[in-house]
Formats: sequence, structure tokens, C-alpha cells
Amino acid sequence: MTDAARISGASSDAKLNAATPASEVAEQLVHLARLVHGGARDDGLTPAQWTALRYFARANRFSRTPSAFSDFHATTRGTASQTVKSLVALGLLERRPNEQDGRSALIEVTQAGRDKLAQDPIESLADLIAALPPAERQAFSAALTRLTGSMARLRASPVFGNCVDCGHCDTSVAGPAYCRCTQTLLVDAEMRALCADFAPAAPR
Repeated sequence: MTDAARISGASSDAKLNAATPASEVAEQLVHLARLVHGGARDDGLTPAQWTALRYFARANRFSRTPSAFSDFHATTRGTASQTVKSLVALGLLERRPNEQDGRSALIEVTQAGRDKLAQDPIESLADLIAALPPAERQAFSAALTRLTGSMARLRASPVFGNCVDCGHCDTSVAGPAYCRCTQTLLVDAEMRALCADFAPAAPR
């Protein structure tokens, strides 16, 4: 191999091994999010409506309110309320009295809403993520969790998470876990639900 060829090969290797600029990674993430709802598919809902439907399907009993959704979606109370109203009108969500707070209503997903979620376009992305090697998927999840938390703090927005990873959750005694924030016992089904009162647990 000539000296020129060796220099050219080394230059190519350097380019391949160079880290991708952070701005390009950020752009790829945004583009990926758009692709989830892009293409020729017409599912009848806007990305914001899909986000709301997913949120209320995953949120715990303390977080299924329009105001909590507005924090999660990083939008105004008015915009969040209009999104919720549109889904109620479509029969995909319904309002119920909030026994814990008479000033607000709880939002529940109807059976029609759950049927709609079976067509959720995000499942295509979930399938692609599930196909990643376990170690790569775990590293990807950990990186996204850190980025989401850091961006929420940067924007002075709440950080949402589940009871399993929450500092309010007390599992030190046998039986149901106890939430110190809401001062209630938690059933198993709530341990992976989204919560607006989430506080990241201290590293062990």
C-alpha cells in the first residue's frame, strides 16, 4: 500500500470513529418522533391527541387531571383542556368527579379509547426498540431517562416517572408499597403508572 493510500485510509477511519455532533443526534430524535405519526397512515387523531390518550391510559389515580397532563405535555392549561375536550367529544375519554379534589375532574379512558390505543402508531417504534439487543436497549433507555430529566429541569418543568423509581415510595415493610407524598397505599398495578408527584429516588 502506498503512503497516500495509508493516509487516505487513516483519514476515513478517523471520520468513521468521530463522535456524531450532538446537534445531529438531537435532530434525529425530533425527526424520529415526527416519523411515528408521519407517512400515509390516517388514524384520525393528531399527535397531541395520541399523547393525551396514552397519558391518561398510563397515569395513576392522582395524576389523571387536565392540569397534570398539561405539565406532562409541556403545554398551556388551555391547550391541554382543548385536547382533552376533543377526545371526550370523540368518546375516547370521559370526565368523572374527583373525590379527592372537588375543584377538578378525573379523566378516564373509555373502552372505545382503549380500542383506539390498540391502533397506536407508536407501537411500530416500540417494536423496533424491542428488536434492539438487550444491552443496547437498556443503555438507550437510561440515556433517554437522563436527557428527559435534564431537559425538564432546564425548562423548570415537572419530571414524570413511576413509583418503582420514586423517592416517595416506601417498600421497606411487607405488603403494599406506601406513598409518602399522597399518604396512601399503592396497589401493584400502580407501581409502573405515571405520576405527576414523582421525585427521583436517591442513588443506592
